[in-house]
Amino acid sequence: MTAGAVEPDEQTSVPRGRPVVRVGAPTERRNPLSVDLDLMSTRDVLTVINEADRRVPAAVAAVLDEIAATVDLAVAALRGGHRVHYFGAGTSGRLGVLDAAELAPTFNSPRHWFCAHLAGGPDAMWRAVEDAEDDDRGGAADAADCVHAGDLVVGLAASGRTPYVLGALAASRAKGASTVLLCANPEAEAARSVDVFIGVDTGPEVVTGSTRMKAGTAQKLVLNTFSTAVMVRLGRVYSNLMIDMVATNAKLRGRMISILVEATGCSEEVSRRALAEADGDLKTALVSLVSGAAVPAARAALARSADQVRDALELLAS
Repeated sequence: MTAGAVEPDEQTSVPRGRPVVRVGAPTERRNPLSVDLDLMSTRDVLTVINEADRRVPAAVAAVLDEIAATVDLAVAALRGGHRVHYFGAGTSGRLGVLDAAELAPTFNSPRHWFCAHLAGGPDAMWRAVEDAEDDDRGGAADAADCVHAGDLVVGLAASGRTPYVLGALAASRAKGASTVLLCANPEAEAARSVDVFIGVDTGPEVVTGSTRMKAGTAQKLVLNTFSTAVMVRLGRVYSNLMIDMVATNAKLRGRMISILVEATGCSEEVSRRALAEADGDLKTALVSLVSGAAVPAARAALARSADQVRDALELLAS
């Protein structure tokens, strides 16, 4: 059946007049290893799912070059005063919302840096919004409202053909934004229409068509990998320590002390004192302890170095 065709009402449970699309993506094919899933023991069901999940990291490893290209585009956009947008529907869109939401508390990134857009709006985080993902005009309108030239737009669509996402990507390209499509369909036709195509080959799902499984896991891994690498390239990590975190609870305040101890080799007492002298600013305390400079000098060096710890330390050492 072709896209947009309507089947007779007596042959489908779809309400009268609604379009029916047969998707040919790999995620819609049957997995031969799980055809008897409903006849298996609980332990065997779990084993089949777990063995299928093992394929995901290798599939992500195969697209690291494409992820790296996306990281470079994002870093260039953010350094140029622009933004990164995620557009998605269903599970894919929810994973984009999750990734964007976690960046501010983890890396103290400005909240406007990463913007997540979900087909159907905020309500779609909790329940399916009818036909929202089929609305290419809605995706285009959402993009037209907020995307600007110089931004990076990442489309999230397990099948690689979600109309809402493709509409957003097309409108974003027209506005001069760079575009990326992340999907679980290496054969997606839309690959030719974006600057970077990330087609993760996760294959058929254990439950046919349930892209919340391997396809969703792959998208979560790619998004975590991508956004973390962006934060590293932007200097929000020192060594492998998160130095731009927001200490919003007792555990995170304790982590700030642990980071100073790990990064400097100083005692907990010295680290606490340095953090207090820096008015709770972790980067200033870190630069002060590592360089031996007073807190005011460390703060000034960071200001002259665009808040980059490595650059501030080189400045103080010169």
